[in-house]
Order: sequence, then structure tokens, then C-alpha cells
Amino acid sequence: MKQIPVRHIASPHETAVSGQFNIRDVADLLGEQDLRHELHRHDFFFLLALKNGKGKHEIDFTSYEVQNNSIFILRPGQVHQLQLKAGSTGFLAEFDTAFYQPKDKLANQRLVKAGNKNFCAFEAERFEKLQNLLSHIFNEFSLKEDGYKEVIKANLDIFFIEFVRQSASLHGNAKSNTNYVQERFEDFMGLISTHITTHKQVSQYADLLSLSLYQLNAITKESVGKLASELINEQIVLEAKRYLLATPNQIKDIADYLGYDDISYFIRFFKKHTSYSPEAFRKNF
Repeated sequence: MKQIPVRHIASPHETAVSGQFNIRDVADLLGEQDLRHELHRHDFFFLLALKNGKGKHEIDFTSYEVQNNSIFILRPGQVHQLQLKAGSTGFLAEFDTAFYQPKDKLANQRLVKAGNKNFCAFEAERFEKLQNLLSHIFNEFSLKEDGYKEVIKANLDIFFIEFVRQSASLHGNAKSNTNYVQERFEDFMGLISTHITTHKQVSQYADLLSLSLYQLNAITKESVGKLASELINEQIVLEAKRYLLATPNQIKDIADYLGYDDISYFIRFFKKHTSYSPEAFRKNF
């Protein structure tokens, strides 16, 4: 079973013990050439902030047109492919959870919220505030003076406060969930991402969360208006799509990896939720 290509942070300055962090100036990264990254996934957070930009960015099979004053954030494990035109400007930052994983509950919730919003376009004045924070982080990383890592982490704290605050004010607050509901929902989504190949029943996740089926469904309904089973099915389909498009694995091997002994059942399940058979999806997309 061939795995989806996974990229790691290319930073010679950090160690696995202290975590990995890197930030680059997009103009320097591109030079005078277009950038093209084929479908792959990361084992780190990927933050692309573009003051000026043209191109196309596809994240977990949702396609976005690159535009000025925009920010893309990817969580570890998501798949994407990126086309970025020469002349684009901004910053590309990468960090793993060993480098930046806030222990403060509210700060960690902000990171989760930001990671769940893969793309956001800002008004120029709002973007400038976020750009200035990344510029300060870039300078700290370049100079590497005493305590620079702590300064970077502190600025990341501020960046995600501003990102969540500004993206929410741009699009409006959809629902004012209680902290408890939000925490439980994020715990559920994290468990789905981790256990989807072995756990497909709502009852399994309810047990892991020490919740009743009714409580779990109430939490997902309040958070995104969907039942827990719908979110589980969506994650199964997403992981299947990732392997269909990013690897040459046979359908039966992908079905087996996802925990389906009966390939016919897997094909019917996939077609029900996408209107395509796995083979047709691979050929068409």
C-alpha cells in the first residue's frame, strides 16, 4: 500500500527536540519562476499569507483562486496542490506541534479554529496587521538573537488571535457556541481524523468522549448542523479521495486500508456519497 507523499519542514536550524519552524519570503522563494506543488500532504502546519498573489490552491479537493490580501492555513494531514505565479509576495511559514502547540486552552482553541478555516481573504487594512506580525517573525527567525524562539511563539499567539478575530468579523459569527460544545466538537473531529480507518460507528466515538449518542449528535448539530454519522461519512469519503488521487493504489487496497473487507460495499458507499465510482472519480479528477 503506497502512502500519500508527505513533506517535512526543510529547516536546518531546528532540531526534533525543540520542534521545527521555518518562514520564507515568498518573493525570494519564487524568484522569477512560477511555483507548482503536486498533490501531497504535510506533517506540519502550513501558513501562506499573500500580500499580492495569483494562482490556484486546492486543499482537500476544494479549489481556491489565489488573490491579494489572503491567507491559507493547512492542518497536518491535509492534502493540497498549489500553483503560484511569479511576482507573488508575502510569507510562507511552517511549524510542527513540537514547536508550537499552546498549552493554554483558549490559545489552543484559536489554533484549531484557524486550522479549520483553510482560506480567508481580508480587507487590505486588516491584512496589513497580520502581515506585520509575520514580518516581525521573519526578522526574528533571520537574526536568531537570544530568545528568538520565544518571541516567535509569542507572535504566533497574537497572529492567531488576530486571524480568528478578523476572519470572524469579516464573515460574521455563524453561531455562538458555548466553550463546552466547541471543545467537545473539536475533540470529536480530532478523533475522526485519527481513527477513521478503524472507527466508523457513532457509538465508538461517543464512548471515547464519554458521551451518550444523543449528547454527541446534539453537539454536532449545534456546531455545524449535521449528525455525527454524516461527519464520519464525510471523513471516510475525504480519506478515500486523498488516496485515489494522490497514489496509484488499487481500489481494493484503498478499501482495505479504510477498513472495508467487502470492496463491493466500499464502492457502493463511495458512489452514494459522491455520485462516482472510485475508478470514475480517479479518472475524472
